[in-house]
Amino acid sequence: MSGRRVTMTDVARRAGVSRTTASFVLAGRRDMRISGEAEERVRRAARELGYRPNLTARGLRTSVTRTIALVSDIIATTQFAGEVIHGALDAAGARDHVLLIAETEGDPNVETRLVEGMLDRQVDGFVYATMYSREVRLPAALRDARVVLLNCYTEEARVPCVLPDEVNAGRDAAAVVLAAGHREGIHVIGGRHMTNGTPEGVWAGLERMRGIEEVMAEADVRLDGVVECDWQPEDGHREVRRLLAAKTVPRALICLNDRVSLGAYQALQEEGLRVPDDVCVVSFDDSDLATWLRPGLTSVALPHYRLGRTAVEVLLDGKPDPVVHRIPMPVMLRASHTAATAPPDPAVRPGT
Repeated sequence: MSGRRVTMTDVARRAGVSRTTASFVLAGRRDMRISGEAEERVRRAARELGYRPNLTARGLRTSVTRTIALVSDIIATTQFAGEVIHGALDAAGARDHVLLIAETEGDPNVETRLVEGMLDRQVDGFVYATMYSREVRLPAALRDARVVLLNCYTEEARVPCVLPDEVNAGRDAAAVVLAAGHREGIHVIGGRHMTNGTPEGVWAGLERMRGIEEVMAEADVRLDGVVECDWQPEDGHREVRRLLAAKTVPRALICLNDRVSLGAYQALQEEGLRVPDDVCVVSFDDSDLATWLRPGLTSVALPHYRLGRTAVEVLLDGKPDPVVHRIPMPVMLRASHTAATAPPDPAVRPGT
């Protein structure tokens, strides 16, 4: 029967039963008196004909389409968060759902058009995601839909959120530095990301710094400096060069992401300082840079895959409670964090 879709009527005719009987068998109904022999004929006919249910028609009858949507700003086209999509696809596939992916590039008009298009296609629910953790305003079109927020949160709507556990990530990064034996000369590069464009800081920076400061306070250790700057390699390079030019040789650097660490590595190398022999470096994100740098960079990983998977699982579990699901961020230990030796120049006291 190539050239057209196999219908329920075709299956019923092959099995020698009524269309209603075939429909009940393939729907898994157990409340009808259908003989085992007839049921087996229906299932065999469906296999032989290659029958596939018409999910669109079923969705119109039941209002359940087994499709969900992930709507994001720029996640789908960035190399850093591909694992978010992977995790979401795996979770949807495990529950026999199809995941539709749409990207808005941050344009509210595009966002409205895409969301309304998904609603017209009767998707069962939405994962609303952002590339960078931040507060969002839920689009008006989603106010009455089933929604889970991914990597973002809102104070105005009672919906579940899935976020990386950045506070405990900061605590873990600080703990690595302390475990390496450092109690002075500890500097943070990047801080809360308080720049002209983000004068109040960014959510990840605020959360990571909170965790770092909590652990240091518990250990009665004072940070020798927190440098606020952007989180790019050139910023890490510039700020570490400034420290060294002021005759401040740090014993440990906690960089707020791997790009900052790249710049810090370069600045230290230019001054003849070695990681980790002279300066311990610990970072966040665990991007590809962490493994490319030499020595390998100890970094607290963003759990991209688990974020995507958890968001879809929460959505399909159907529990609308406004719970914040914080996903642990594992510490990827590499060579950059081991205990430092005494500074190479005895005339310069670390951390001063």
